[in-house]
Amino acid sequence: MGSSHEQQDPVSEYPQPEFPAQDQPHPGWTGPMDPPPDHGEESYQGHGLLRDRVGLVTGGDSGIGRAVALAFAREGADVAFTYLPGEREDADRTVALVEDAGRIAVPVECDIREEAPCRDLIDTVIRRFDRVDVLVNNAAYQMSQPDGIGAISTEQFDRVVRTNLYGMFWLSKMSLPHMRKGASIINTTSVQAYKPSPHLLDYAMTKGAIVTFTQGLAQMVAQQGIRVNAVAPGPVWTPLIPATMPDTVEFGKQSPLGRPAQPAEMAPAYVFLASQNASYITGEIVNATGGTPLP
Repeated sequence: MGSSHEQQDPVSEYPQPEFPAQDQPHPGWTGPMDPPPDHGEESYQGHGLLRDRVGLVTGGDSGIGRAVALAFAREGADVAFTYLPGEREDADRTVALVEDAGRIAVPVECDIREEAPCRDLIDTVIRRFDRVDVLVNNAAYQMSQPDGIGAISTEQFDRVVRTNLYGMFWLSKMSLPHMRKGASIINTTSVQAYKPSPHLLDYAMTKGAIVTFTQGLAQMVAQQGIRVNAVAPGPVWTPLIPATMPDTVEFGKQSPLGRPAQPAEMAPAYVFLASQNASYITGEIVNATGGTPLP
C-alpha cells in the first residue's frame, strides 16, 4: 500500500529545514511554496483497496486533502472534495490527479462554516453517486497568535471553531444516513490535541475536541457497521503553513525526525483506515508525528 519506492532514511527522504522565508495570505496556495509539497504524484501506487468506493474529502484542493484524494483515486475510489473560493487553481490540479487515475472527480466550492452549504454538498454527492462510503473531515483553519489569548479575536475564534468542529459535526450527521455497512468516517486531528502550542491555543482546543468526537461517534455507530477513526499529524508542509505561521524557516525542525512531513506521508494512513484491512479498528487515533510521543 502507498508509496512504493525503495527503503529510504526517513530523516533525509524529504527536505529538511531551514526553508526559505515565505508568506502567503490565507488560505494559501501550493504553487508558491518552496520546497514544493509532495502529494504522492510520482510515488503513490494503488492496489485496489478502495475499488469503486465513493470518497468525500473536505479541503481536498491542497495539502493532506489533495494527497488523500490522489491516493483514494489510485486505490479505485471516485472522489468528491471541497475547496474555498480563491482555491480553484489548486482544486483543478486535484481534479486532474483523480481523473488521471481513471476515476471521477467532483469538486465543490463549499465553506463548511455554514450548515446550508454543507447540506448542499451532501445533496450534490448523493445526486452524483447515491451514497458516501468514506467521509474525510480534513478541512481546518488556524491562525497563529504569539501575543497570547488577548490577541485571539472573537471573529478568529468563531472561524476556527466553526470550520474545525461545526463542519465536521454537520457533515458526519448528514452523511451517515447515506452510508452502508462497511463505510467509515476519518477525521483529521493533530499533535496539537495532546501537545498544544500556546500560539495555536484555539486551534489546539478544536483538535482535542475532534479526538473526543471521534471516540464518541465511533461507539454510537458501531452497530450500524460504520467505523470512525482519526489521524493525528505532526507538522506537515502544506499551504496552511506559510498562510498562517509567522516563521516557516525552521518549520518541523522540532520533530524527532528533524523535518515536517510531506502530505504524501499522511495519505497511506487514511487509505488504511478506509479499507477493509482496518475492519476491526474504530474509535482509534493514528498518530503520524515524526516521532513526537503522544498519549
